[in-house]
Formats: sequence, structure tokens, C-alpha cells
Amino acid sequence: MGKQENLEKTEKKSAMESAGAKDPHRYDDMLFLPHHVSSSHPPMSMENRAAQFSPFAALTGYGDVVKEAGRWTEQKIELDETEKEVLDRKLRILNEYLKIDAKNRPLLSFTYYLPDEKKEGGSYVTETGVIRRIDPYQKRLILFDENRIGDGTQIPVENLLGLEEV
Repeated sequence: MGKQENLEKTEKKSAMESAGAKDPHRYDDMLFLPHHVSSSHPPMSMENRAAQFSPFAALTGYGDVVKEAGRWTEQKIELDETEKEVLDRKLRILNEYLKIDAKNRPLLSFTYYLPDEKKEGGSYVTETGVIRRIDPYQKRLILFDENRIGDGTQIPVENLLGLEEV
């Protein structure tokens, strides 16, 4: 390289620096250097290196919220007066039967509305069991547990839709 070329490069470099531009070739001398390998830190596995760049859930729990919102619930069916009278008559007969014969209790099927704990609405459930007692104060039917020992399922009378002997 001649003096003239060096002078042109220097002038060009100083003109670029005064304009605020960086020399695009200022790290050219580092391009072909060997890759540094640390003697104190072992190299990271490819799997761990890839995990650094994997996507993450920015909105944790969002999927659960969408799933919950999409879950179907039913509205409570209101019985008309005739259906209420029939159900009330069945409950009175059952209550009298429980007073007369406490040992031989029939196996019954109860269909009732179970309100959803997380959102508006609920579902209709059919439960088969033996009734332990009718609580007139809390207006609930209390069934025996699976072993016919203590209290099991409690059904609010206001949510009862049907009552049939099995």
C-alpha cells in the first residue's frame, strides 16, 4: 500500500468519525480468531442452550381461565305448581314412612340441581341412595354415607327436581 492510499484511508476514517459513523470493518481482525473455551466452566449442553430461547407463558393461568369460561353450565329449572305439589306429596309420604319403619328404608333416586361453585349456573345430578332423615329446619334431605353409618350427601329440597324409588 502506498502513501497515497494510506492518506485516503485516514481521511476517509476521520470523515466518518466526525460524521458519527462507525467503521464497518473495525472488528475484521477478530473474525478468524479461534473460539474461546473456558477452563473453569464446562460447556452448556445443546438442550440447555436451546431451553434459554424457548417460549414461556407470559400469562400464567390464562389457559385455565379460557377453559373455565368455555365450560357449559345449565340454568335451574323452576317447577310449576303441579310439579311442586307432586314432589311435596312424595316428600310427606316418605317422611311418614321414615317415622313408621326406621329400619327398612327404600333405595331412592334423587334428581337435583347442583349450583356451580365457580360461575353462574350448575348441573343436574342424579344420586341413588338411602335417606337418613329429612331436616325440616334446613330444608334438606340427608342421605346415609356409603356404609350406611353417618351423614352423606345433603340435598336442598328447593333444588330437588325428582324423587323415584329404585
